[in-house]
Amino acid sequence: MFKIQRRKSYQVKVGDKFIGGEAPVLVQSMTNTPTEDPALTAQQVQELFEAGSEIVRITVNTKDAARAVPKIVDLLHSRGVDVPLVGDFHYNGHLLLTEFPDCARALAKYRINPGNVGRGEKHDLNFKSMVDAAIKFEKPVRIGVNWGSLDQELLARMMDDNGRLQQPRDAHEVLIDAIIESALNSAKIAESYGLSSDRIIISAKVSEVPDLITVYRRLAAACQYALHLGLTEAGMGTKGIAFSTAALSILLADGIGDTIRVSLTPAPGADRCEEVRVCQSILQSLGIRSFVPQVTACPGCGRTTSTVFQSLAQEIEEHLARNRRVWVERFPGVENLKVAVMGCIVNGPGESKHADIGISLPGTGEEPRAPVYVDGQHVTTLEGATLAQDFMNLVEGYVEKRFAAVACKDS
Repeated sequence: MFKIQRRKSYQVKVGDKFIGGEAPVLVQSMTNTPTEDPALTAQQVQELFEAGSEIVRITVNTKDAARAVPKIVDLLHSRGVDVPLVGDFHYNGHLLLTEFPDCARALAKYRINPGNVGRGEKHDLNFKSMVDAAIKFEKPVRIGVNWGSLDQELLARMMDDNGRLQQPRDAHEVLIDAIIESALNSAKIAESYGLSSDRIIISAKVSEVPDLITVYRRLAAACQYALHLGLTEAGMGTKGIAFSTAALSILLADGIGDTIRVSLTPAPGADRCEEVRVCQSILQSLGIRSFVPQVTACPGCGRTTSTVFQSLAQEIEEHLARNRRVWVERFPGVENLKVAVMGCIVNGPGESKHADIGISLPGTGEEPRAPVYVDGQHVTTLEGATLAQDFMNLVEGYVEKRFAAVACKDS
């Protein structure tokens, strides 16, 4: 079986979590609520946490937002939500972290964008002020470069240097170089101010898949800092999911990446937690981590004129999702459960045998009966109006029998 070899990186402690080193790749997300509203922001953080986000970033852009951070943390603790909060700072972070020490203390990590901390001498002074706050309050920092807000003085200097060459390189290549240079140089400067390498995480986000792969492969080869992966402005719906999955999967398969985020643009009123589930699916599809039991379902074809398998697959998915949090606590290992719901005889029995528990529903012209396989063996055949519920009961029984035994053994 193919096994991904993780890149070696420094291990960073963020709240009660660890990023990099031997720690698992963590799922990260970000709120889109006004941080000035503690109740609303705490509610969304809780929703993201319950969906599986292991680190949540919040915008800290105003004095009122900075004042609200300790209140948000208190609200979360009162609800038993112990998730590290990352403060996202741009332009005025040096002021907010200095003026509001309770905010600086309450956050688990600071995100600094070196392209948005000022120009000239102010750039260096403001950057140092934020690093000094991280050192004072013993917090890690993510140095997050973004090509939409890249340090323009650095970029201009590198473009000028390139223009003086006898054979200037393509401007886009210089832009990629500038992104990498900004991230690595900023990390080195932070270290020179006294921030240790095991308190630095780097991200360098772009919105094109090939560019992201190039940037992170070069970063991974050039340093041992922990790396946060994600396309910036991935987009909406299918496009955002497909682009993020393509980029992150290639890098993760290379062993690159210590935390990930899928920056989906949600439809108005849509569930913010979708980006968390996509991250989990990416990691689980690569065999890096397991989060929820998986359902393999037949896509349907001319042999499967019945919609029974589609309805049953949906019911099973929803049933597993509803029970996930309870099952994970009661039945260690249940996140590795594989269920197959197939639609005809062509692949039905084979896929069902490969799953932990599977059902092969009848296709067009087949007997109206559905064999069920458990651990590769045919155990029963279902039919009739209660077929769906009968199979759900078998799944419940399988979980109780297999994973409760594991729980008892571990205890």
